[in-house]
Amino acid sequence: MQRLYIQEVVTRDGFQAESNFIPTEDKVQLLNRLSRAGYAKIEVTSFTSPKAIPMLADAEEVMSKIERVPGVEYTVLIPNLKGAERALRVGVDEFNLVMSVSETHNQSNLRMSRADSAKALSDVIRLAHDAKVAVNVSLSTSFGCPMSGMTPIPELMHWIDHFANEGVRGISICDTTGMANPQHVKEVCELSQTKYPTMEWTLHFHNTRGMGLANALAAVEVGINRFDSSLGGLGGCPYAPGATGNICTEDLVYLLHECGYDTGIDLDKLILVAKEVEKIVEVTKEVVNDKEIKKLTEENKKLKEELDKINTSLEKLNKGRFLKNSDLGSLYSE
Repeated sequence: MQRLYIQEVVTRDGFQAESNFIPTEDKVQLLNRLSRAGYAKIEVTSFTSPKAIPMLADAEEVMSKIERVPGVEYTVLIPNLKGAERALRVGVDEFNLVMSVSETHNQSNLRMSRADSAKALSDVIRLAHDAKVAVNVSLSTSFGCPMSGMTPIPELMHWIDHFANEGVRGISICDTTGMANPQHVKEVCELSQTKYPTMEWTLHFHNTRGMGLANALAAVEVGINRFDSSLGGLGGCPYAPGATGNICTEDLVYLLHECGYDTGIDLDKLILVAKEVEKIVEVTKEVVNDKEIKKLTEENKKLKEELDKINTSLEKLNKGRFLKNSDLGSLYSE
């Protein structure tokens, strides 16, 4: 039975897209459960600036508190040299570096050109090699970009060549906004694997057009054995218009098992953890809503007090005017 490897991204790609901050302890407990579900790799968090992605501002604390299970690789998203230095201080197994194949998307997402991104990532790669930390590069918008259209395959291959020559261990081909189709996926995967057969290839699909699982199966059929996915299909790029969630881990694992593949994941455990994710997200929303309601109630109370003061002042003013008018009336009557 062929072994396929599932890489969970819910606590990074999923939680970064949530509108409410997931408590740190909830993240840690969830990651500990994920570690015992049979995953090959878990993308724990992102060492991006807290100002850019406040939902993952607790990266150091999360990495320091999780219980690491032998055989599970713990990767983190690294945007730049500063983020890499932060990650090294808490210990990670892999740097996952990101840039876009689309110039327009890279400018929107990272606020720099692709050339500048590549130069900055080269410094991070050298740091990782010196620290003996594995490096994966995720190429966003590998198939298409909503701002610039479909990505030409030669343009994608140019950046694959660049990072292969940098000596990275793996490359993730990312369908950031769900624009790929199975035939397109097969063509890209076959070309990439033929040119770099020892590279650790990962496919990262989003389900914007409902094609995610079909694309994953197409990739398997041409030899890809690693996939990113997110529990409950959570996720989405905040800098890509129309981007929806990642392919759902539960659905992907079920599909692959039914097709006779081994993922190493206990599906029953996975479904229980998925329910826990749903609960965490919903409870967080309820807590935030309660806080908002309480805040609005307090604000309304203060507003009412101010209005009462204004009304009292107006009543006194009107009473004063009435008395003055009454005095004038008595004078004229005399």
